[in-house]
Amino acid sequence: MALRTPGRRRVALALTAVLGAATLTAAQPNPYRTVEGWAKMPDGRVWGATSAVEIDPDGRSVWVAERCGANDCVESRLDPVLRFDAEGTLVKSFGAGYILSPHGIFVGRDGSVWVTDCACTGRGRPYSTENKKGHQVFKFSRDGTLLMTLGAAGGGTGAAGFFQPNDLVVGPDGTIYVAEGHGGDNARIVLFDKDGKYLREFGRKGTGPVEFDQPHGLAFDAKGRLFVADRSNNRIQILDRDGRFLEEWRQFSRPSGIYIDRNDMIYVADSESGSVGGARDRTDWKRGIRVGSVSDGKVIAFIPDPNEKATNTSAAEGVAADAAGNIYGAEVGPRALKKYVK
Repeated sequence: MALRTPGRRRVALALTAVLGAATLTAAQPNPYRTVEGWAKMPDGRVWGATSAVEIDPDGRSVWVAERCGANDCVESRLDPVLRFDAEGTLVKSFGAGYILSPHGIFVGRDGSVWVTDCACTGRGRPYSTENKKGHQVFKFSRDGTLLMTLGAAGGGTGAAGFFQPNDLVVGPDGTIYVAEGHGGDNARIVLFDKDGKYLREFGRKGTGPVEFDQPHGLAFDAKGRLFVADRSNNRIQILDRDGRFLEEWRQFSRPSGIYIDRNDMIYVADSESGSVGGARDRTDWKRGIRVGSVSDGKVIAFIPDPNEKATNTSAAEGVAADAAGNIYGAEVGPRALKKYVK
């Protein structure tokens, strides 16, 4: 489904792009300091690529889906889903054997833990439908019991499944939204009811309204608007719950991860600007984490990537913020979880 943009909306889009570019070139303060090594792994275990981080309903505990000390969990017996308490101590782990490559994570108000398996293993190509594993979404209880699986093992299309799902969010009415398309020609948002029944989908590959190129992250604000990190289009698209286009924001640069807290503050991780985007790369953008408000879209703080000259994905790709305003960055390239505090 693609929606046509009337003339006035085209003007609004152009103004948004201009204002966004102005915001990106303006210097933003960094009131945060970095806490490395906050999350303590068990003896003998190291961090793998990590793009999935989320906050528990208690507002203090941190959930991470980590790729088993490597860039995937293909042959690993380690648990990829980890919960750390407010002091960074590991208090729960589960998920071994289910997930090839955890990519996105969402924790519901009831404490349920959802993980998307993009099967992007880093071994030259994603796992295909022939492997009969991966390309799924898993719902666990907070103690690790598998409650629901969305999508066919090994991947699928249409209502039958996904190919490289990126992220998931549950809407205010319980509808499940899954963002699909980490590359190639597939790019859509797929909707399910609370019991996992396929409802409908919207979006396709493209650059227009309700068209996506790597819809990499999802979040809802307090008004029930859906924010889509449309990464390879260098923008956030804001839609209503039915997938109708409302507006786009470019002032948060090239979004890999997106998080909106209970106060409607928005946190956007840019792990690629400057070197990874190919023909649509913007070398004038700085990668890092941008903080703003969904009420006006203004960027009020910026945590820069410590390695601005990186030629691959660097620093935070996933992002979350706890009730105290501490920020957590999940890093794929550096294989780490960092905490940022004021």
